[in-house]
Amino acid sequence: MSQFLTTLKTEQIGKWSHVLLADLVLEDDAGTITVPAGFTTDFASIKVLHNAFLFVLFALVSGYGNYAATVHDWLYTTGQMARKEADAVLYRALRAEGVARWRAWLMWAGVRLGGGKHYTTPTRSGFSSSGP
Repeated sequence: MSQFLTTLKTEQIGKWSHVLLADLVLEDDAGTITVPAGFTTDFASIKVLHNAFLFVLFALVSGYGNYAATVHDWLYTTGQMARKEADAVLYRALRAEGVARWRAWLMWAGVRLGGGKHYTTPTRSGFSSSGP
């Protein structure tokens, strides 16, 4: 079971971008995850709404799960864990934040279907590359 140990504190720095003003800490089955102050997130925004399905999905999930989305953005950016596990952390964090099961499932399904191109895969050299 997941639990947030700190409060999400951000400042908006662009239309979609927010910067963390303090560390965000999640206690999760995967361990303690700390998103450091200074990290930039876009929460759960879907910037490309070019079809009706994505528009409806965005309308159903918009404004929910900012804590969880910030942790998920951090995990995708750093590649600290496999993409599948990062997506599982998202679902558990959404539930810890109080997001309804059906809405958490929609958000989880959305990242499983369309999030691969945003995931950073660690390489053996220590550098990272984007891709599924």
